Amino acid sequence: MTKRKIAGRKAVSAARIRVNEARHLMNTYKRPPIVFTRGRGCRMYDADGREYLDFLGGIAVNALGHAHPRLVRVIRREAGRAIHLSNLFHNAYQGPLARKLAEWSGLDRVFFTNSGTEAIDGALKLARAYAHAKQKGGDSESAGKKTRILALDNSFHGRTFGAVSITHTAKYRDPFEPLVPGVEFVRFNDVADLEAKFDDSVCALVLETIQGEGGIFAVDQRFWNRARELATQRDAALVADEIQCGLGRTGRYFAYQQFDSLPDITVVAKPLAAGLPLGAIIASEKFASAFTPGAHGTTFGGGPLVCATALEFLAIVEEENLLAQVRERGAELSAGLKKLAARFDFIREVRGQGLMLGVDLTCDGAPIVQEALRRGLIINCTHDHILRLLPPFIIRKRDIAEFLAKCEAVLVATSKMAVAESAKAIKLKATIQTQPKVMAASRQL
Repeated sequence: MTKRKIAGRKAVSAARIRVNEARHLMNTYKRPPIVFTRGRGCRMYDADGREYLDFLGGIAVNALGHAHPRLVRVIRREAGRAIHLSNLFHNAYQGPLARKLAEWSGLDRVFFTNSGTEAIDGALKLARAYAHAKQKGGDSESAGKKTRILALDNSFHGRTFGAVSITHTAKYRDPFEPLVPGVEFVRFNDVADLEAKFDDSVCALVLETIQGEGGIFAVDQRFWNRARELATQRDAALVADEIQCGLGRTGRYFAYQQFDSLPDITVVAKPLAAGLPLGAIIASEKFASAFTPGAHGTTFGGGPLVCATALEFLAIVEEENLLAQVRERGAELSAGLKKLAARFDFIREVRGQGLMLGVDLTCDGAPIVQEALRRGLIINCTHDHILRLLPPFIIRKRDIAEFLAKCEAVLVATSKMAVAESAKAIKLKATIQTQPKVMAASRQL
């Protein structure tokens, strides 16, 4: 009996994978020449079998690490039942997952998406729909006025057109202009600027409770409280983008739960289905009611496989008391990083909450990320000089000890390289400065 060939079973070399990508993928990612093939827990393994300690977690996606046995079991079970059914019909898991997200968030209703950026675009639509519905009985001139959207300086909300339009950083915006009109940016944590710009024409204020891509900057209580007051007074939506900081990352279900008041709408994604594509818009009844049948929709969002996996993720967080774990391990990691900051003068600040930490540098962070990878440590740099750490919730004390030891070795190595490069640059500059004199002398001979 001959064995049936299964597509994709034959191993492809790392070199061939890179060649195929270089030839056929659009040039949107700058990747190191490493091909990862598997992961387990907080570890990842490349095509050569080399082990790496993962303190990036797929950029806050793999909150339970890699190949968590309970998640693997659910995915296998549901893949054998039904991967996709379409949103024309009920499935067994959307309702229970929506209920659990409502409980965690303190809000009421959910719409499932495929990603965070789609959730952002849907939240903008929901805020506009609510404003239009409220003004439907008025004259056409006034009905068109409540359309402005406020966002914050240094923000990042995603890559789709609406999300890019409320993203502040120029490099994400400029190639695609003109963007969606009616967006204005407020200076971060500047209450006076918020008050000056938040008038009756605003339908939504969108903010990241903790800016992730922007460098781990948290909205402070005074700004949040005033934003909540103004949104209520102007009958506008306060939208909390918790795509990166939500669902346990800070040691709370949602980062905004450090405050006394709720947003009207929040959006989540990244860890929700533990690596499978799933996002969600969660809203109060007041704003959720603006969506009626046909007003919004999705082909893939909220399928049975991803929703079952998300339910299992939330159950694991609760049953294994991972919020407390995140707080404890986060405090240990932060304390260790601050000790390193006292030793290395190019570390300006360590900040963040739970297992969402940033190490702000006075130098370029790229060489540090590269050296860390060379030594088997996965981290990330944002805004050129801020190391971003987003490890899985399941990290242990010994993982943190290993990370800090490796991080210290990386910092020592890169600081030596920086000194060597500086000396090399000084020598080169001195050589260039003497060249005209040498040339002039040679012409005189």
